[in-house]
Amino acid sequence: MNIAELDGLALHYRDDGARDGPPVVFANSLGTDLRLWDKVVPLLPSGLRLIRFDKRGHGLSACPRPPYGMGALVTDLERLLDHLAVRDAVVVGCSIGGMIAQGLAVKRMDQVRAMVLSNTAARIGTAAMWQDRIAAVEADGIEALAETILERWFSRPFRATPELAAWRAMLVRQPADGYMGCSAAIAGTDFYTPTASLTLPTLAIAGSEDGSTPPDLVRETAGLIKGARFELIRGAGHLPMVERPERYSEILNGFLADIGHV
Repeated sequence: MNIAELDGLALHYRDDGARDGPPVVFANSLGTDLRLWDKVVPLLPSGLRLIRFDKRGHGLSACPRPPYGMGALVTDLERLLDHLAVRDAVVVGCSIGGMIAQGLAVKRMDQVRAMVLSNTAARIGTAAMWQDRIAAVEADGIEALAETILERWFSRPFRATPELAAWRAMLVRQPADGYMGCSAAIAGTDFYTPTASLTLPTLAIAGSEDGSTPPDLVRETAGLIKGARFELIRGAGHLPMVERPERYSEILNGFLADIGHV
């Protein structure tokens, strides 16, 4: 188990693959931990350095009192990559992880060579919507929202499989403070202008059945970045790396090859 002490914050991470290989960094969605990528990692080319982490308030990382700002989440990843001496990484971010990737790309061009913006956007939802969600979790816990969240996360056929129970367990076992803190960070984030200033290679991935960040929203964000490409994974919801890992990996591997990162 790897724990990085980053200016008083204990961050849990995994550092797999070749230490001297091209780095690929994965940032998770709200309500999940670094196991989100378990089905994808084995399908990536050998020789890569694969870094995953639990953002603050999630998984085995420390959970400060909420609310959090997006700037703090970006700084957490920035400090982790400095701690690991990582430069020129491809950052693959899902949902809030994709927002963190955008913020880091603007702040630290030396750390981010390219981005994969998966099921994310420059702005997600409205501040009022997120405040309502925070209030609901504060009153009744994540459990009260679990069924609604899972409907947005996964397609109907996947929700009928036994695996759904494991993802429900992961969601409801996240610290409520961490979920509320990261929800506050999303509520306060609008990256339209800074993201539109980026020129690095970018791949945007959407799921056709995504109820959290619909394909048109993901496509709109891709359109902000000159030369960004867009891929739609049909039959998948908000977490296509879980529902369609083979297709997700095929798209990701193609992007890594095209930019010479393998």
